[in-house]
Amino acid sequence: MTLEPLLRAPLAVQIHVATVLPAFLLGTWQIFISRKGAPLHRAIGFIYLALMTVTAFTTLFIHILMPTSPFFGLSPLHLLIPLTLFGVFGALHGAWTHNIREHKIAMICLYAGAILIAGSLTFLPGRIMHAVVFGG
Repeated sequence: MTLEPLLRAPLAVQIHVATVLPAFLLGTWQIFISRKGAPLHRAIGFIYLALMTVTAFTTLFIHILMPTSPFFGLSPLHLLIPLTLFGVFGALHGAWTHNIREHKIAMICLYAGAILIAGSLTFLPGRIMHAVVFGG
């Protein structure tokens, strides 16, 4: 494992990783360990959603997959940006209206889609996180 590929990466990638790693840890805590509805759960939830929002917006400035795309360097992975923001809004709306079902579905979908699925794609060969974790 080496951080060298990440240190050479564009600033947007570095900010993206710096927000998504704590979001992964906090999201995992929220889903599997925290006591739902407790003040700590709410506080960490707001931090998690803020991190996910910043993570989504930094993605707009990452054009590594398709730098010459006719869509300003955006790739199909950038479709996750509005889905992530929709999940953030759904989670907040559910919490604010005390709709626990809406909140729970939004949070699980956000975690599964934006953290687990999209995150796992970063470990494919040729990607920066693959080089960080597996070398080369």
